[in-house]
Amino acid sequence: MASYKLPLKRLSLGVQEFTYHLGKDFFNDIEPLEVRGGNVDAVVSVDRKSDDIYQIEMTLKGEITIPCDRCLDDMQWAVDTSYDLSVKEGDEYDDSVDNVLTIPSHWRELDLAPLLRDTVLLTIPIKHVHPEGGCNAQMLERLSQHMAADEPLRSGREDTGSYNLGDDPRWEALRKLKDNN
Repeated sequence: MASYKLPLKRLSLGVQEFTYHLGKDFFNDIEPLEVRGGNVDAVVSVDRKSDDIYQIEMTLKGEITIPCDRCLDDMQWAVDTSYDLSVKEGDEYDDSVDNVLTIPSHWRELDLAPLLRDTVLLTIPIKHVHPEGGCNAQMLERLSQHMAADEPLRSGREDTGSYNLGDDPRWEALRKLKDNN
C-alpha cells in the first residue's frame, strides 16, 4: 500500500499541500469491507502554525464502489467532502475532542490513512440503494418470492413512513390525547 504518512517534523512554517490517490489497493486494505473499490483524489493542505500546532484540511473527490442494500450488486457513490482537523503535540495520543488530535511529541509523522478512510466512510448513507430501475431484476424477483403478500418490493422508492395501526387498543389512549389537542 502506498504511504499516507505526513512528515510533520520536516514541514516548514506556513501552508504546504500534498495529494494522495485512494484506489483499489487503499480500499482493499481497510475495514470494513463495505467499500469494494474506488477512485478518490485527496488534497491535504497543512498549515504549520508553530513548532507543535498544525491545521489540516482534507478535500476528497471521486467515486467509491459499495453494495446496494436491496440487490447486493455494486453501485457507484460520489464522494465530495472535506474535513478540517487541528493537530497539536502533547504527552500522549488523544482523539477524544472533535476535530482536534493530540499526538505524542516524539512522533515524526502522522499516518493519514485512518483519517482518510473515516472521512470516506462518513459519506456513505445509512441506506444505499440504486436509483429507481437500477437494481438487478433477477435479484428483485428472487426477493419478491420471499416477501409477505402485502409487502410489495419497491425498486428505488423510499419508505413513505405511513403505517396502519388498525384497531390496536394499545394506541387508543394516544389517539384520544391527539384528538383532544
